[in-house]
Amino acid sequence: MTFSLVNHGAAQAYVVALCQQFGLTLTERASGWHLTFADDALVLRHSDLPKQGDILVDFASGAASYRRLHGGGKNEAIAKACGLNKKRDLSVLDVTAGLGRDAFVLASLGAKVTLVERNPVVAALLHDGLRRALQHKELNWLNERMQLCYASATDALGAQAPVDVVYLDPMFPPRDKTALVKKEMRAFHDVVGSDTDADALLAPALQLAQKRVVVKRPGYADFLAQQAPTLSVTGKNNRFDVYVIAAI
Repeated sequence: MTFSLVNHGAAQAYVVALCQQFGLTLTERASGWHLTFADDALVLRHSDLPKQGDILVDFASGAASYRRLHGGGKNEAIAKACGLNKKRDLSVLDVTAGLGRDAFVLASLGAKVTLVERNPVVAALLHDGLRRALQHKELNWLNERMQLCYASATDALGAQAPVDVVYLDPMFPPRDKTALVKKEMRAFHDVVGSDTDADALLAPALQLAQKRVVVKRPGYADFLAQQAPTLSVTGKNNRFDVYVIAAI
């Protein structure tokens, strides 16, 4: 399945390169979900849902910047789960990168993170978010600590060199199906779909990781692949199931 990109103001060479890299179709006008540019940023937009709002990757401002500057740092649940409260320079393979928010937190704490994303739309958004982030001096470390890999999680787990930590955050259905799903989750479910193969990722993740595998889950969710972890670290809205392989 191909997705449309409408160019409004971006350099044509860059747009063509995006289409070639991620298999997008360049059009003058698109309906439904499509990619376009707004204020030099690649955004995901729905032509018939003006109240939906644009979705983009922004590491330099907004929630990502606030969390980097004022979050819990090494005391965050995700940092403890991945072992970054004990050691900075860990290599992390985030095989379900999404919009890269967790990967950015891990990288800001010193980890070297490879972001794996298989959906072309989300991968393109990540690519553009990394491009824009590098224009900010305070994020000059980002190019060394965050690398994008456009591939399926299964392929990445089979091809990557061993890493300290494999991080999994598969999409999970909302608990209350009658409640309105957040706008961003609505877009993800429409464009990306569900991670129906998530259980199958645990075994290869355990083979690849040298130190631990960390699985992010809603507090009410079952263990991935029905396999109990070594321990769980509870966050504000989620828990992190940790499968310890070796000490950090």
